[in-house]
Amino acid sequence: MTTAEAGRAADPAAYTALRRQDPELAEVLLGELDRQSSTLQLIAAENYTSRAVLTALGSPLANKYAEGYPGARHHGGCELVDVAERIATDRAKALFGADHANVQSHSGSSAVLAAYAALLRPGDTVLAMGLPYGGHLTHGSPANFSGRWFDFVGYGLDPETGLIDYEQVRALARAHRPKAVVCGSIAYPRHIDYAAFRAAADEAGAYLIADAAHPMGLVAGGAAPSPVPYADVVCATTHKVLRGPRGGMILCRGELAERVDRAVFPFTQGGAQMHTIAAKAVAFGEAATPAFTAYAHQVVANARVLAQALAAEGFAPSTGGTDTHLILADPAPHGVPAAVARGRLAAAGLVLDTCALPGGDGRGLRFGTAAVTTQGMREGEMARIAALFAGAVREEDGVRDAVRELAGRFPPYPTVGTPGAAAS
Repeated sequence: MTTAEAGRAADPAAYTALRRQDPELAEVLLGELDRQSSTLQLIAAENYTSRAVLTALGSPLANKYAEGYPGARHHGGCELVDVAERIATDRAKALFGADHANVQSHSGSSAVLAAYAALLRPGDTVLAMGLPYGGHLTHGSPANFSGRWFDFVGYGLDPETGLIDYEQVRALARAHRPKAVVCGSIAYPRHIDYAAFRAAADEAGAYLIADAAHPMGLVAGGAAPSPVPYADVVCATTHKVLRGPRGGMILCRGELAERVDRAVFPFTQGGAQMHTIAAKAVAFGEAATPAFTAYAHQVVANARVLAQALAAEGFAPSTGGTDTHLILADPAPHGVPAAVARGRLAAAGLVLDTCALPGGDGRGLRFGTAAVTTQGMREGEMARIAALFAGAVREEDGVRDAVRELAGRFPPYPTVGTPGAAAS
């Protein structure tokens, strides 16, 4: 797809107006759309929103200041944005079976910050997955507010299986008596046993915070277990598999609602981004449909096929496979460091990340199937992607052209009659 074709497919009126007023920026936007349309987006945290979500993001709600919450704003003229936020919170509560939802967090990290602010005080001890094993930077990185303000104790993974060592979690909780236990990871490809974490937190008299940024879209589609019945607070993003705008949300028990809301505003954030909140409402509505349920299960089916096919190509998936959208693979059997492999893959149009391998000093390749599944790809295409993946790492000829051809058959924002769920 050319730049011009991509612009016409996405939103012809909007891009025509932008090109007329600011052609320099229009070329940047159209160039990015062309990049997304001619390469394969395998970054585990990325996806394609629907046109409806994009419409809400570009709506006049972007003009409105709305500090506070519906019915209690610090600005006038909030009658309609109050409706939008109530729709978003009601849909989130219904979708996930939560007592309370706060949809104002600007990101997953800001949602975690608010959760800590609601439940903890500086200096408190927190038990979370260690960063070398796949913990997020908000789980105690010394470069992050979490590592500077709280005393983090890290749990790890079983060195043989790569799975969470739940006995270690319980032992550390008993030994350190943390104020909160955090479960969640940026690279763990298996389902988390939330009941086991709840039991460990209860033994220590701790709150349980689930950082479910990665699996929350699968939870919405019934393709992964939900942390909501077990955790005191659930933090999540609204993009990734959930396929909404970039942003965060917090779900919690009813008795913690006021503390969570005050931790978001006024403690950690100012004005809510009402256009983004409206886009979250659109995404929650989409996620409540049978089509999204089918999508979420297809994401997992695709990831499992891709992991198996890559294993057959000589890569080594962490834990031997995946239960989710996410795969962590070691390119070491090919004699290629992860950073070099990522560069070769990027040159071939296969876009992904590197991430620390569990428990060691090495790095692996982290990728996922959310975006390519949104484009309409299924198991057959996953086998093809695995072959292209291996060919790119081995620097075979013709891989970039093959990737461009495959991406062209599944445009993210297609015209009528072509594959791709992002157009819905």
